[in-house]
Amino acid sequence: MGHPPLEFRDCYLDSPNFRERLKCYEQELERTNKFIKDVIKDGNALISAMRNYSSAVQKFSQTLQSFQFDFIGDTLTDDEINIAESFKEFAELLNEVENERMMMVHNASDLLIKPLESFRKEQIGFTKERKKKFEKDGERFYSLLDRHLHLSSKKKESQLQEADLQVDKERHIFFESSLDYVYQIQEVQESKKFNIVEPVLAFLHSLFISNNLTVELTQDFLPYKQKLQLSLQNTRNHFSSTREEMEELKKRMKEAPQTCKLPGQPTIEGYLYTQEKWALGISWVKYYCQYEKETKTLTMTPMEQKPGAKQGPLDLTLKYCVRRKTESIDKRFCFDIETNERPGTITLQALSEANRRLWMEAMDGKEPIYHSPITKQEEMELNEVGFKFVRKCINVIETKGIKTEGLYRTVGSNIQVQKLLNAFFDPKCPGDVDFHNSDWDMKTITSSLKFYLRNLSEPVMTYRLHKELVSAAKSDNLDYRLGAIHSLVYKLPEKNREMLELLIRHLVNVCEHSKENFMTPSNMGVIFGPTLMRAQEDTVAAMMNIKFQNIVVEILIEHFVKIYSGPPEESAAPPVPPPRVTARRHKPITISKRLLRERTLVYNTTSLDESEGDSDSFSKVWPPGEKPTTIRPPVRPPDPFCRAATPQKTKPDIVVGNAGEIPSSVVASRTRFFETASRKIGSSQGRLPGDES
Repeated sequence: MGHPPLEFRDCYLDSPNFRERLKCYEQELERTNKFIKDVIKDGNALISAMRNYSSAVQKFSQTLQSFQFDFIGDTLTDDEINIAESFKEFAELLNEVENERMMMVHNASDLLIKPLESFRKEQIGFTKERKKKFEKDGERFYSLLDRHLHLSSKKKESQLQEADLQVDKERHIFFESSLDYVYQIQEVQESKKFNIVEPVLAFLHSLFISNNLTVELTQDFLPYKQKLQLSLQNTRNHFSSTREEMEELKKRMKEAPQTCKLPGQPTIEGYLYTQEKWALGISWVKYYCQYEKETKTLTMTPMEQKPGAKQGPLDLTLKYCVRRKTESIDKRFCFDIETNERPGTITLQALSEANRRLWMEAMDGKEPIYHSPITKQEEMELNEVGFKFVRKCINVIETKGIKTEGLYRTVGSNIQVQKLLNAFFDPKCPGDVDFHNSDWDMKTITSSLKFYLRNLSEPVMTYRLHKELVSAAKSDNLDYRLGAIHSLVYKLPEKNREMLELLIRHLVNVCEHSKENFMTPSNMGVIFGPTLMRAQEDTVAAMMNIKFQNIVVEILIEHFVKIYSGPPEESAAPPVPPPRVTARRHKPITISKRLLRERTLVYNTTSLDESEGDSDSFSKVWPPGEKPTTIRPPVRPPDPFCRAATPQKTKPDIVVGNAGEIPSSVVASRTRFFETASRKIGSSQGRLPGDES
C-alpha cells in the first residue's frame, strides 16, 4: 500500500493527521535523496576505477536492488510496475555481466551523474526550500495566532481590526506556503519514477555498447530498453495529464479553501480553544475538533497532553449551541455549547469571526452552505443536437484529417472553438453549421469535440459507474479487467452507450492510421480518459486515478470488436477476484530471465537491407583460437513509436508539435556522442544491421 494522497483541503485545516502524512512524504523524499547520492557516488567509482570494475558493479547493483519505489494511491499501472521492477532488473543484469570487464566510456557521467544531480538539486533541493518556508511561515503564523487570541476584547476597535488583518495576512501566507509545499512534494514523488530510472537506463546502455565483448548482451538489452522507454513515456504522459488537473484543483482551492467538503468527512473540523475552570483560576486548552451534523457528535482531541497521562479523543453529543455575547467574556470569537455527556455549559473559542460563523452554522440546526463559488463553463447535454454535432465532427475528421500528425493532441484557438460551438448550439438554428467551411481547421474541430464531451453535465461513462470502471482497470487479472469493463459498458444508459460506441469506433479508425498520425491507443487513452470519465468530487485522490481512466479508454479501443459484438453472457460484472496470493497475470518486462544463447560475434559489414532475413551473413560462432574483427554494436534502439513532443501547458489538452521538432528524451539526447563514435568505427570496420549511417 502506498502513501495516501495529500489533499489540498488539508493544508487549510493543518490537522495532526495531515502532519503525520506529510512527515511520511518527507521521510520518503530524504530516502530518495540518499538513494540518488548513493547512485551518483557508486557511478563515479565505476567510471574512475576501472581496475576495481567488478567490485564497483557489484556495489552499484546492490544499491539498485535495495531500492523500492513508493507510490501515491492504492494501485500501480502496468507501466508503473515495469518501472518499479526496473531497478531489480538492472541489478540482475549487472551481476550477469560482472566478469565481462567492460570499459567505461568517457562521458558516462553525462548519462547518469548530471541528470540525477540536476534532479536532486533542482527538484529535491527546491522541495526542501519549500519545506523551510512552510515551517517558517507556520511557526510565525501560530505564534502570531496565539498572541492574537490572548488580546482583550476591551482594546480599541482599531487595534483589534489591525490585529485581525495581520492574522489574516499571515494565515494566507502560511496557507499558500502549505499548498505550494504539498504540491511540490507530491510532484517530486510522482516524477521520480521516470526522472531517476531514465538516467540509470541511459547509463546502462552506454555501459554495454562500449565493450566489444558484450555484443549479444547489448542486442538482448535493446528490446527491454525500448519497452521500458515506452513504459516511461506512457507514465510521463499520465503524469502530465494528472498534473494539469491537479494544478486546476490547486487553483480552485486557493480561491475557495473552505467551500469544498469531501465525501465521508466531518461536517466541520478545525482547532478550538476550550475554557476550563480550575480551583486556582481559568485556562484555555487547545483541541482539534470534528463535528458530524447528522449524528450531532463532537469529537475533541486534546493538543496539550498532561504530564503522566495520555488523553484520548472525547466524543460528545450536542444538545444546543449559542453564540457568546462579546460583553459577557474577556475573549473574542466565543460560543457556548451544551452536551449530554458533560453537565453545564462548555465555552469554546474559534480562530476568527468567520470561523465561529462556520461552526455556528454547522451546529445550530441550519442547513450548512457547502457550495463552491467557482464558476464553471456552461454545461452541455447529451441530446439529439449533441449527437448530430459529434457525428458531423467525426465525419469531417475521418474524411479530411484522419492522417493529420498529432490529431487530437494539437489544440485549436479558444476563440475559434467557442465560435464554432456557439454557432452550432445556437437555440434559434441548432446544427446549422458547414464544417467544410475554410474557417474551421482540423484542430478547431477536434478541440470543439473534446470541449463538448468534457463539459457535459454528466460524463459519457457516468458518475454512477466511475468507481467500478476505475476498480476494474486496477485489477491485476487481465481477463477480469476486460470482462468487467465489457459488462459495465452495457450498464450505461442507452444514449450514453450509443455515444460511447460512436466515439470508440472513431478512435479505432484513428489508431489504424497511427503510422501517419502517431496516435496509438495509449495516446488516445491519455486524451480521452479525462474526457469520457471524471470523478464527481474534485480531490487529489481522484486526480491520481486519471491514469486508470486512460487505461479504461485504451482497453475499449484495443478490444472494440469483442466489447461491441454484444453484451457478455451474464448481465452483471464477474465477481471481484480474491486478494492476490500468486504472481500477477500481467508479467513485468524482464531481461534477467531471458534464455541464454551461444556467444557470437558480429563480423559482417553489410547493411540492414542487405542482411535482413539472413542470419548466417550476420553472425557466426567462432572456433577456439580464431579472433575475428569485431565492431561496435548498435548505439541505441529506436525511440518508442508513440514518442510525442513535450506537452504544452494548455488546458485541457496535451499538445504536441511537429514530429520533426520532437525534443529528445534523456536517453536519446545523451547518446549522440556514441552515435558519432559508432559511425567513425563503422566506416572502417563495417556496420551492424540496424545502424544508421
